[in-house]
Amino acid sequence: NPAKDNGYKVYLSDGSQIVAPVDQDISRRIARLADRPFADIPRSDNWIPLDNSVRDAYTRRTASLIPADAARQITTVYTPLHGVGGSILEDVFRAAGFPIPIRVVDQFDPDPDFPTLTFPNPEEAGALDAAIRTARECGADLILAHDPDADRCAIAMPAGGDWRPLHGDEIGALLGWWLAQRPLTIASGNVMAQSLVSGRMLQPIAEAHGFRYERTLTGFKWIARVPDLTFGYEEALGYCVDPEAVADKDGISAALIITALAAHLAREGTSLVDILDDLARRYGVYANDQVSERVKEVRIIDAAMTRLRTTPPTSIGGLAVRRVTDLATGPWGLPSTDGLFLELTDDARVIIRPSGTEPKIKAYIQTVVPVVGGDLPAARDQADRMLTALRADVSPLLT
Repeated sequence: NPAKDNGYKVYLSDGSQIVAPVDQDISRRIARLADRPFADIPRSDNWIPLDNSVRDAYTRRTASLIPADAARQITTVYTPLHGVGGSILEDVFRAAGFPIPIRVVDQFDPDPDFPTLTFPNPEEAGALDAAIRTARECGADLILAHDPDADRCAIAMPAGGDWRPLHGDEIGALLGWWLAQRPLTIASGNVMAQSLVSGRMLQPIAEAHGFRYERTLTGFKWIARVPDLTFGYEEALGYCVDPEAVADKDGISAALIITALAAHLAREGTSLVDILDDLARRYGVYANDQVSERVKEVRIIDAAMTRLRTTPPTSIGGLAVRRVTDLATGPWGLPSTDGLFLELTDDARVIIRPSGTEPKIKAYIQTVVPVVGGDLPAARDQADRMLTALRADVSPLLT
């Protein structure tokens, strides 16, 4: 990641990221040692270095997610965005019997300076430009991309004569739909879960196929802890398709499953675009967006949250605010967190919360429009107009 974002994650012995009170206990222990020279701090010898047997086991396990009779004929283009995912993704595809993706050569080798990118995030505008150029040259069927540490997965697909990157919620709906009707043979859970801020089409998909549905706070430290989890995701391109093996988001396994889905659909004479259209007709058009404001001082975020709690808006984007839920109160059985959940008329919602990793305050917007009389374009147009109006009114609330 960019140098200013570098850090580390800490996991417990159950394979999931730490949450309170463990994080606070670790911080207290670090603070007690802050004034001691590093060389004087006692260090444990109760550790072992990992060798390639762990990587090999991961490769075998991930490849085993694909059944023997699955379709595999597909041409993909792949970029790790100068990150670390390249060689292991190729190992996994090879072990699973898929054609090795065509490399975006200039972005394949790890490079901490990210020379071809303004910002190494597959969600950013322009991040997939080099992959799209490569896909056009080779006539690919699908583009796969990872963020630099390969735990998030982005895809782009041909649509209307061009290439369209999918929103994180669209990928989440596709994976949820696919895994709901074809659960992995090694999966034992019966729950699908997502973060509170993600678009909620996963709920009707899960329930229609007999799965229980759960929502959690933002982050896989919460999603991965859901009991009996079979699939979990968050809108920021994080997907957990094999929670019994990896209790976290994992871009490698997600890329393999979405590729298997695309290959299956191609064999059946349909496509990811067609499935998204079918899901919209059945469950409605879910339109999602995010608005954020970066600040120079954290106190500005605190002041904005205090103001919104004291005098919440009565309408946003022409829709009345029906209910305001303070997430600090720990509603719906969730742990307490700093945020507000605003339910609007017409089944719209706005969630406002400070970022957990950057000096930003964020708003997550969603509209849901049913498809009436099979007129999908009209429903999408209405959803987009509602989203535009909500976005315009939300921005001033964050400043």
